[in-house]
Amino acid sequence: MNRQSTLLAILLCAPAATFASAAAPVPAPATRPTSATPAALAPRATPGAALPSDSVLRLDGRFTDQDGKAFALPSRRGHVQLVTMFYTSCKYMCPLIVDSGLGVDHALAPAERARLRVLLVSLDPARDGVATLSALAGKRKLDRQRWTLARTDAASVRKTAAVLGIRYRALANGEFNHSSVLILLDAEGRIVARSEKMGRVPDPEFLAKVRATLAKS
Repeated sequence: MNRQSTLLAILLCAPAATFASAAAPVPAPATRPTSATPAALAPRATPGAALPSDSVLRLDGRFTDQDGKAFALPSRRGHVQLVTMFYTSCKYMCPLIVDSGLGVDHALAPAERARLRVLLVSLDPARDGVATLSALAGKRKLDRQRWTLARTDAASVRKTAAVLGIRYRALANGEFNHSSVLILLDAEGRIVARSEKMGRVPDPEFLAKVRATLAKS
């Protein structure tokens, strides 16, 4: 196991208290019934096989999406995905982060796009409830079958940020300083590539890696 894989494995196993606090934990919201996921969109996982030791999807924690559906990260196994962190009241970089995901989406062929998933985890669970996430998904006209805007408790926010290598800091005015990055995961949840180029026009090298990873899945 190389140094990066060893560090990721340590982070995945470390208790949430290891990471510095940025916000007080908030209770998970009540979930609402949602329609079943169409069979064509179901992930293609390897039955019974353990996730690789360097898979981000090994991270524990309870997450809730913009439709009020609770999920755990291992349930996302089987899909190539873009992952990042944001918060809905951010007026500067976070809209660009969404634009960046949409830019990759729009650059893909329809068959490629149908197999890509996008996960944005909120840095601000105290203010980003299900209704707020849902409103943003509607405002940005995101494909709810492929795009997931998620919230979790503050401890899991810290651990998720650590595993993804996203730095953030809560400010006195309620805003956050944070990394702006798209992270490409393969179908097993391993980090393949990162891009800090924000905007509707994707980084050509990153886009090529997205396509190559989709072709392998």
